[in-house]
Amino acid sequence: MNNQDLKSSLLERFLRYVQVWTTSDSASADSGVQPSTERQFDLARILEAELKSLGLENVQVTEKCYVYASLPATSGREGEEPFCLLAHIDTVEEVSGQHVKPQIHENYGGEKITLASGHVLNPEEDSDLALAAKNHETIITSDGNTLLGADDKAGVAEIMTALEYLVQKKLPHGQIEVCFSPDEETGHGMDNVPLNLIKSKYAYTVDGGHIGELETECFNAFKSEIEFTGVSSHTGTARGKLVNAITMASNFVTNLPRQQAPETTMGYEGFYAPMNIEGSIESAKVTLFLRDFEEEGMEKRKSLVESLARVTAESFGGKAKVTHTQQYLNMKKGFEKRPDVIEKLVASYKAAGVEPVFTPIRGGTDGSRLTEMGIPTPNIFTGGHNYHSRTEWASLEQMEKAAMVLVCLMQA
Repeated sequence: MNNQDLKSSLLERFLRYVQVWTTSDSASADSGVQPSTERQFDLARILEAELKSLGLENVQVTEKCYVYASLPATSGREGEEPFCLLAHIDTVEEVSGQHVKPQIHENYGGEKITLASGHVLNPEEDSDLALAAKNHETIITSDGNTLLGADDKAGVAEIMTALEYLVQKKLPHGQIEVCFSPDEETGHGMDNVPLNLIKSKYAYTVDGGHIGELETECFNAFKSEIEFTGVSSHTGTARGKLVNAITMASNFVTNLPRQQAPETTMGYEGFYAPMNIEGSIESAKVTLFLRDFEEEGMEKRKSLVESLARVTAESFGGKAKVTHTQQYLNMKKGFEKRPDVIEKLVASYKAAGVEPVFTPIRGGTDGSRLTEMGIPTPNIFTGGHNYHSRTEWASLEQMEKAAMVLVCLMQA
């Protein structure tokens, strides 16, 4: 397999994977069901068969839909410390992932891309797309009626193609473990990760974006659930009696700091993100995501939510209850004792001809959860862009570079 064969194999895999419907379901996942959708097994079984055909060992799909496999070390490298590569098989539920129809735009020159749905990709509004145009890269999109699924099927395809390249060219390497997870998009991707199978003490997720991105830090993340309790009364005789929980919930959301929302922040700025509001006059509930890169900042955010909920309830004559649930923590501290994990990755980027760019993850990955568990896990770019949207796109050339970074990493 030469580099052109690698590129062709990568494209074929990616196009095939994105057409497998694997949308997860957060409500089901939050209730403890995993996988949250049975359809995630469809791609898991495909990957299981492909891993077996490549000659990996101990290939299996667990009852919770994790795909695991191990590639034994080649002769002379059996004593090296193994590491694990991870990507997730589910796609986000906010945009349909069913009936994905990938579109290939070869030798892209910078024109607007109008999808069948009417959605437009405009390089004047997307600097990454403009850069791809300068290099005349091959751009892959959906038809706009669904997302594409590069998050994270680009990562899955890159890992599989790199393994194939390594095996077919018989390149020397230490032991490599692979784990593809369900339900990452629901925040439950590592709930039942098979640590009984994974022997590696460090790992790498392939779940990033633009070429060169190397991520070693992420948000601290909490979910806050605010329950407002009111008093019901006939609306015709409600004066002095009715306490409307819907009004309390609405007022609470309206009074959150407007300049600290997802749509008004960037870089290292944290935010308050209302995700859901529901209820009736007697009872209403707001689900809020809190994000901050610093632990002290997160404590301040939690305190503000509690104060605002209390003041809101008191001003209306109702009651409020706040429950904070930790989702994941900034993985930055996890690398303090293992700087070699990042150093090895940086060297692999450069060996593949990619200049690493350290950027914070404005979100989290399975790697942030794994790092909490004591397995430091930085994140590698995939070449995907505009995630969680109908204008999601991926660059084949950037995907190829990600695969070559993995090949270099496997040989390092």
